[in-house]
Amino acid sequence: MARFHTLKVTDIQRDTRDAVVLTLAPRDEDREHFNFTQGQYLTFRRAFDGEELRRSYSICAGLDDGVLQVGIKRVDGGAFSTWANENLKTGDEIEAMPPMGRFFAPLEPNQSKQYLGFAAGSGITPLLSIIKTTLAREPQSRFTLVYANRQISSIMFREVLEDLKNTYLGRFSVIHILRQEGQEIDLFTGRIDEAKMKDLFRAWIDPNSIDTVFICGPEPMMLSVAASLRDHGLKDEQIKFELFASSQQGRAKQRTVSKQAVTSSAGVQATLTLDGTTRNFEMQRNGDTILDAALANNLDAPYSCKAGVCSTCRCKVLEGEVEMAVNHALEDYEVRAGYVLSCQASVLSDRVVVSYDE
Repeated sequence: MARFHTLKVTDIQRDTRDAVVLTLAPRDEDREHFNFTQGQYLTFRRAFDGEELRRSYSICAGLDDGVLQVGIKRVDGGAFSTWANENLKTGDEIEAMPPMGRFFAPLEPNQSKQYLGFAAGSGITPLLSIIKTTLAREPQSRFTLVYANRQISSIMFREVLEDLKNTYLGRFSVIHILRQEGQEIDLFTGRIDEAKMKDLFRAWIDPNSIDTVFICGPEPMMLSVAASLRDHGLKDEQIKFELFASSQQGRAKQRTVSKQAVTSSAGVQATLTLDGTTRNFEMQRNGDTILDAALANNLDAPYSCKAGVCSTCRCKVLEGEVEMAVNHALEDYEVRAGYVLSCQASVLSDRVVVSYDE
């Protein structure tokens, strides 16, 4: 599951001053591994000063574009994003896991739906893939995008979005919200918050017409948007999230001790299945997560952010009791079914059985 494959960088486009679009090509024998669904992401790895660093970036290409592309915006202090923006060259090779993620909705050619998207900054990358694919494969559906940025110069894919508006006249519209630049309509200046959402629903968007909403951006914006959507009658199953930055760092909080938890200092007996192979080992009862224990026992368990955001490390608990410190990626029904984020899951029972293959 955690297998990495080599991709060649065939093209690099400078999209904004601090963002690049990479076109990537897998080796012939790996092509089937990189078939993707709109809205999915790739997890990359590279060593910096002898330490492996993994980062996930969303695919921005549509299914019908015939290419594999990701957008990478430079983050202050970000080793990987800075390297990708400043040092990566055409012809270089980079290691990536196959596409992952569930930030999408099934498409049907005969459907006639109204989609709504909210993005901030580089949160546009998965939305762009979703928008392109939806407009092409559901010719009777419409899509409205609300896109927040600091200023015009920081808008990623601005020309691509304009081209999509011209190609799909009457079916695709974009509302740009700029934080640091005034616009002719005051509503389009500032932040996307609760007040802004009320104004948008009152003047520009009919919430009763919306079938599905996609939200990708920082946590405060996502929470405000989701709360407003619920206040205007949308149900949780109509709202899909992709969090690209979290205010929480994924550190384990102090654990709640359950009645079933063993209070002795003995280790936890763990059984873990990965890629069809089952291993038994002992975990230290010191707050280590399932992912920490797997890696310590030389198991190539999948992970990326280690902050409970990306869901790359998702696994299923078949036996035992665990507690997650942070969960920004799993739906409630997944948690009820026994799925956890192994980077956030501490074991409370004396035995745990986990599978990454479910």
